[in-house]
Amino acid sequence: MIAGTDAIAARAGALVIENLGVSFGGFRAVEDLSLNIAPNELRVVIGPNGAGKTTLLDMICGKTRPTTGSIKFGDLELTGMPEYQIVRAGVGRKFQAPSVYEDLTVAENLEISLPNTHGLWQSLFYRRTAEVRRRVLEVADRARLTSDLSRNAGELSHGQKQWLEIAMLLLQDSKLLLLDEPVAGMSPRERELTAELLKEIATDRTLIVIEHDMEFVASIASKVTVLHQGRVLSEGTAEQVQRDPLVIDVYLGDDHHA
Repeated sequence: MIAGTDAIAARAGALVIENLGVSFGGFRAVEDLSLNIAPNELRVVIGPNGAGKTTLLDMICGKTRPTTGSIKFGDLELTGMPEYQIVRAGVGRKFQAPSVYEDLTVAENLEISLPNTHGLWQSLFYRRTAEVRRRVLEVADRARLTSDLSRNAGELSHGQKQWLEIAMLLLQDSKLLLLDEPVAGMSPRERELTAELLKEIATDRTLIVIEHDMEFVASIASKVTVLHQGRVLSEGTAEQVQRDPLVIDVYLGDDHHA
């Protein structure tokens, strides 16, 4: 266990990854990868296709078990924990395609994301209390969805569905959010609003965002990590990594939107 101020930082969402590696049939998808992400940091991970970005998120959330190394979220060792326990520990994952209940309203999607609304007994005794309404309205406001609460989620634009899914993670009380290409397919205005939303969330949560769009990356990132062939190639501000000759050579020099 971590003591003193470290424990406070840990609970706030520090993530320490050391010497992480995973092999698939002899292929090293990630090798000797170490990252240190501070509480309430918005870290963006970039790199060419096949660099190990999604595999990294898979290992943090327990979908893929590392072959070597350690993933510590606060004072918890995540490697070896089942996915549902990692979710309960405060790790939330959003995939590229939005995953919302399209036949339910925005408000209903948010309500069922609240802890203690699942399972037979919880469902039987679930009530829309004033506290439930307050939390749903608060998160809907944060996610720019207040005026859409009574609409079916299927009627939302692609960008709004992405915001709804992020809002659902906030209501699950995720302290670490893993977002895979959150602005793919969004309009320019939706991207601007998403940048604002993610920066607001990072005032009290830790975020790891995988993204290809360097303009968007520069607008949100406090720090950028560049992966290449399963290793950290470069790290720094968006401006620093964009100037790094190695990054230009393996990533930015090509059509990195592919």
